[in-house]
Amino acid sequence: MSDLFEQLKAIVGPKGFSTDPAEIAPHLTEWRSKYEGSSPLLLKPASTQEVSAILALCHKAGAAVVPQGGNTGLVGAQIPFHNEILLSLSRMNQIRSLDKHDASLIAEAGVVLSTAQSHADEVGLLLAPSLASEGSAMIGGLISSNAGGVNVLRYGMMREQVLGLEVVLANGHVLNTLRTLRKDNTGYDLKQLFIGAEGTLGIITAAALRLVPKPSERATAFVAVPDVNAATALLARLQESTNGLLNAFEVLARSGLELVLAHIAGAKDPFAAPAPWYVLCEASGIKGVSEAFLSGLESALEDGIAADVVIASSEAQRESLWRLRETMSEAQKLEGPSLKHDISVPVSAAARFIETAIAAVAARLPEARPVPFGHLGDGNLHFNFQMAKGTDPKHYLAHWDEIQQIVHDIVHEFGGSFSAEHGVGIMKRDALARYKTVQEVELMRTLKRALDPKSILNPGKLIPD
Repeated sequence: MSDLFEQLKAIVGPKGFSTDPAEIAPHLTEWRSKYEGSSPLLLKPASTQEVSAILALCHKAGAAVVPQGGNTGLVGAQIPFHNEILLSLSRMNQIRSLDKHDASLIAEAGVVLSTAQSHADEVGLLLAPSLASEGSAMIGGLISSNAGGVNVLRYGMMREQVLGLEVVLANGHVLNTLRTLRKDNTGYDLKQLFIGAEGTLGIITAAALRLVPKPSERATAFVAVPDVNAATALLARLQESTNGLLNAFEVLARSGLELVLAHIAGAKDPFAAPAPWYVLCEASGIKGVSEAFLSGLESALEDGIAADVVIASSEAQRESLWRLRETMSEAQKLEGPSLKHDISVPVSAAARFIETAIAAVAARLPEARPVPFGHLGDGNLHFNFQMAKGTDPKHYLAHWDEIQQIVHDIVHEFGGSFSAEHGVGIMKRDALARYKTVQEVELMRTLKRALDPKSILNPGKLIPD
């Protein structure tokens, strides 16, 4: 192995590797601190050619490699658990091209999402995905996990933004589909294999991304509603009034807002009186969308769908309203341990699901405090349960697997998904085996064997044993 390591170091040069445990350590844990890995060697290639050479050597030697982007994943997919070689794409951070007329951008895997967004903004275009980690999440990881975020309702998941990919396969061969065509009906769409595959079939080194026109007008509101049924009715009302120009529709329970108010400096309750549920919604588009948005809100108030509304009258107020939603995860972390679930159900079933699942968890773990929030507009809920004060953290977290199965079983009954946007990683491999059909799992294994016969790419992730 020492000979292999020396050859790998030679490929990336002195700036492209580390064996220093202190330098490697930040790459071995994730944001929730649920997982901690190990790796003797961190590689930071600066080009596709270097990634290709690395994988060619590792394939020949049968040495496993775990790719990593901004290390913002929440299911452990980016963590090496068995002393694998860790391959960070962070030095591959160039915008290769930006074509305003073609409305496309080609970015390397290590480009941070907010950086790519800024480049698009400079030419009056929008790279649509938006999520709380956009200041550190990287393009390669976002595509590998098929990330979601708050704009999925209007623009779709990360998959919908990808026009083409450059991928290094397990044997070091480079697959280049970096075309920016909207129409290319010439056989299998091979790039789709690698989107959401979590680095198990190939390592994404660059992507051609779709850009969209930057909205000229935007309207944002924070709405108090009596229950989730009212929230779903409000969604339908605003979609109708804006003619489908609603780009975000977020829901959060009062319990979640209270955590933000308690832990996030400067956070303020938009309303004088509390409400059971809140919706943060936003529409954008050409001139007139704000008026249509406000018209929908007014009718919702008149019909009792909404109890109260705060309209953002400035960009500063808009940012303060969004901060209440975007700091939810941080507030939960500051409050203490929680049992988290990233699930999706049909929007029409959201209220019944929430009621059913909260009751089921309460029956088994009465001290669990429900703190549901998320992207109700596309059916994705972060269905979390906060530890009650005075509870022993170890005792509480020991229920993780049991509570997760209770929640996921109910999700399955409602025709939903146990992972809406975070992926599978190592955390949800058992769930994949439980809820996917035998045919689906076997086809995944067939693809893995075909593209990575030695199983050197992110072994132990996504696909059940």
